[in-house]
Amino acid sequence: MSEKGYTLNPLTTLKAGKKADFRFTVTDAGGEPVTDYQVQHDKKMHFIVVSRDLDTFQHVHPEMAADGVWSVPLTLESAGAYRAFADFAPTGGEALTLGADLLVAGDHEPKPLPEETRTSTVDGYEVKLDGDLAAGSTGKLTLTVSKDGKPVTDLEPYLGAYGHLVALRAGDLAYLHVHPDGEPGDGKTKPGPEIVFYAEAPSAGGYRLFLDFQHEGKVRTADFTLRTGPATGAPTPDAEPTGHGEHSH
Repeated sequence: MSEKGYTLNPLTTLKAGKKADFRFTVTDAGGEPVTDYQVQHDKKMHFIVVSRDLDTFQHVHPEMAADGVWSVPLTLESAGAYRAFADFAPTGGEALTLGADLLVAGDHEPKPLPEETRTSTVDGYEVKLDGDLAAGSTGKLTLTVSKDGKPVTDLEPYLGAYGHLVALRAGDLAYLHVHPDGEPGDGKTKPGPEIVFYAEAPSAGGYRLFLDFQHEGKVRTADFTLRTGPATGAPTPDAEPTGHGEHSH
């Protein structure tokens, strides 16, 4: 919840299936709400909410009031434990990812981590994942988008790129480094069907990956499960991930 003097403070209690105006602040070392942020990937704040079993995922963009209170409409459909991530860079400071647990009252049975999946279907689109996460090193991940069996070659920019990837480690929900390869308008990055990322996996274990992409004016999310084996010299599964988590494009 805290790093480099900054702390994420949820201000709203959520109820299962009830839409709410979720509010939170990021405070500085003096306990005052931060009001000045840098724009990263078209936004000053990226807010991710996942269930702790990594079955559900939401990527939303809150709005900030003058007093530093962020708010965003949010619905958590079922009871259980969730993890929220605030991804931001204060003006003049480094990019950070802070996390906080959100508890929704009621009966809940966590789902087991899905088996490894390299193909995801959503709204008639099929997304295939090639590449691997290697413990203790950076791996190249290529995601290929098709619709009705045909490659999608006109993906639309979303948050300044053709895709946005979030990778989370099962268990502790460590938020991993994910970096894009190129961006729209750079003269070399094509609008599909392939979107390339580089991800750093700090340890062996299971990981869930969520890809947001935009086509025909709508953002969709494809999800995948990958598992990695141990690597010589790699951190143990309970080791802290290196540095802050960074949103990819």
